[in-house]
Amino acid sequence: MSFGGNQGNQGAAVKAAKAEMAELKRMASGTPSSESACLKLAQIMHVHRGEIALLRVEKGSLRFIYPVELRSAGVLPLSGSAVAARTAATRTSLLSNSFTRVRHVSLFETVKLTSDEDQSMEQMPIQKIMSVPIAHAGGGVIGVVQVSRKGLDASVAGPDFSNDDLKLLENAAEVLSLMPFMQEGTEM
Repeated sequence: MSFGGNQGNQGAAVKAAKAEMAELKRMASGTPSSESACLKLAQIMHVHRGEIALLRVEKGSLRFIYPVELRSAGVLPLSGSAVAARTAATRTSLLSNSFTRVRHVSLFETVKLTSDEDQSMEQMPIQKIMSVPIAHAGGGVIGVVQVSRKGLDASVAGPDFSNDDLKLLENAAEVLSLMPFMQEGTEM
């Protein structure tokens, strides 16, 4: 039995991901908006726009900078129990393909996002998630990036995240750390 075709598809997917990551890196040399960078990240990670969250450390708390609709939702204390806060505080990445079993703040899942995308996906519960700290060159955490898969249950939310997906998101976090909007006090 030959598996050559499948390996070819995986090779093409890896090439495409590398090309898209190179595009994200090129964006870092300019002055991209947080929205354009997150839309590119959604494309790289093969998720919907509403399945990306980007938070920045501001005055000892985390503030959403993407999605835009959550900017006014308040802040998450770094000492809190929210997944993003734990990611920043521990400087440790998280991958969970059974997220509904993880105790988390679900308030943000109910915020209506204005989008032309499939509106039915907007307010679905997060079934699977990756959460990665964003650090500057000196090692201090300046934010958190999260990628999720939403749906009524895990079976319809899309494929499980893999360790390769997590590595890809960690690489993207390195690129995001270079973007002007990630620096505290800059315009979002």
